[in-house]
Amino acid sequence: MFINLIYLVLIPMILNQIKTVLLLTLLTVFVLIMGFVLGGESGLTIAFVFVILFNIFSYWFSDKLILKINGAKLATYSVYTKLNDIVKEISERAGIKKPKIYIIDKNFPNAFATGRSPSKSAIAVTEGLLELLSERELKGVIAHEISHIKNRDTLISTIAVILTGVISYIAILARWGMIFGSKDGDSSGLFEILILTILAPFIATILRFAISRTREYIADESGAKIIKDPLALASALKKLENYPDKPKKGNQAIASMYIVNPFASSKLLKIFSTHPTTVNRIKKLRKIDLNL
Repeated sequence: MFINLIYLVLIPMILNQIKTVLLLTLLTVFVLIMGFVLGGESGLTIAFVFVILFNIFSYWFSDKLILKINGAKLATYSVYTKLNDIVKEISERAGIKKPKIYIIDKNFPNAFATGRSPSKSAIAVTEGLLELLSERELKGVIAHEISHIKNRDTLISTIAVILTGVISYIAILARWGMIFGSKDGDSSGLFEILILTILAPFIATILRFAISRTREYIADESGAKIIKDPLALASALKKLENYPDKPKKGNQAIASMYIVNPFASSKLLKIFSTHPTTVNRIKKLRKIDLNL
């Protein structure tokens, strides 16, 4: 059984961690390449400064910004006693400081974690999530979010979003520069720059989605191990996936932060998905359950 646990859980988690590092590195390299192609050594320097500044911003202020965007309010103990007790219990099991707990006044069921470190973190859940899930299922979701915090996924995800935004911003500036730039008719290298400014944001977005999917699998597995009940999350995911009244549109930039895609799913290719398929997540959770 121990050998099976290593092959089915530990090795995939290590490989997913390596995959995340590689994907983040590729995003950073894209920013630097764009800076160099568009502006030579000075462009490379500017791109490098952009990466540093945006990462500093995301480290210190992203959690407050995301909570404000979602209209999250502090969940007081007197009103949300059971939720606070569940978060405290699972935090202690995970060996981290209890995160601040926020409520989002929305009917659709969902949750996300944010914060730059385990000691400066928060979990936000919607009113709809509390109404839909049983206590056991709620524990599965909270364990998943606490795993995101413990694994520092909240910071990783934010950096990925910021880097993708930087790439898109540089691409927009480059295209406008081509329109209003040189008037001497010299088209040398313009075609290559045009292709770069179109493809780079597209590829960066795919990489960000890949990072998001990888981190979800890791949080599923580690959360299941914290509460020793993988089927609790599996049951919750099934309910969340089948919820009929998801919003059809919204802020796609933060969609990857939620435990499931908060918007009505479209029939896009897998590479354009912010989350792994629920079917695959449940299959993996059931395998863990068989080997615990």
